[in-house]
Amino acid sequence: MKVSGFLAFTLLSISILSFGLTGAVNAQSVLPLSVSTDATAYTTGNSIEISGTIKDLAQYEQPVVLMIVSPDSNIVTIQQVMPDSSGNYSVTVTAGGTMNSSGEYEIRAQYGAQKITATFDFIASGSTSSPEPVAPTPEPVAPTPEPVAPTPEPVAPTPEPTPVVEEMVNCGPGTESVNGICQVIQTEEPEEEKGGGCLIATAAYGSELAPQVQMLREIRDNQLMNTESGKSFMSTFNELYYTFSPYIADMERESPVFKEIVKAGLTPMLSTLAIMENAETESEVLGLGLSVIALNLGMYIAAPALIAMKVNQQIKSRK
Repeated sequence: MKVSGFLAFTLLSISILSFGLTGAVNAQSVLPLSVSTDATAYTTGNSIEISGTIKDLAQYEQPVVLMIVSPDSNIVTIQQVMPDSSGNYSVTVTAGGTMNSSGEYEIRAQYGAQKITATFDFIASGSTSSPEPVAPTPEPVAPTPEPVAPTPEPVAPTPEPTPVVEEMVNCGPGTESVNGICQVIQTEEPEEEKGGGCLIATAAYGSELAPQVQMLREIRDNQLMNTESGKSFMSTFNELYYTFSPYIADMERESPVFKEIVKAGLTPMLSTLAIMENAETESEVLGLGLSVIALNLGMYIAAPALIAMKVNQQIKSRK
């Protein structure tokens, strides 16, 4: 009888203990705040439905704060949801946007002081699970040397110029003394730009405005300088002419007798050059120019040579 009573007491004690443990387990399974998703994994563009329940609503209305945190602990989005009268809440979030890296994302729910978390997997479209990129280690940069100011080179003192005493030479109108030699004064007139002045004729006739000098200038500018053959002739002629003409012009101004001799010698040449006033085309300038050169060679070289030969023969015949 004692043994059966002890067994009955033992069974009653075990039943009471098991009932207490079961109540404790059931009490822990019903959480004051829950959160979950409608799936365990999502891709870009999918809708993520987040829902949960609140066991005991607060006396005053307050929202459930939902945060989605990326694998690298950055907050992707924050939502506030008001629960209904039964304590249920839900919200839909579109996967993508700031949710741009694949991995396990965490949902953090908070209602007042109550907090709970849940997780889901996200696979970004067009990406595969790969190890996180490692930033390259920057190469050490050598320090830039500070620029060194160049040492200024010593400047040699500039010697003072020695005054040069020019020899005074009496030059006629239209010329000036340069280093003791009379040269034509360069003016801005158009005709002077096309060629130099005729020093010998200017000194012989006393002025650049003399009719004979004007005729020479007009033939040069209007006939010769308007054709290629005339330009070539004047270029060669000027190089030769200005090597001796300044000296002859000085002699004319110093000796009136020599001046008259030169004037008389220029008269036949001026007469032949008048033919050039009728030349207009390239062929006319070339043909008439050769004729004028031939006439002047005949007058100034051939004729004096023939006269000298005749005089020489007369002298020899008398002997």
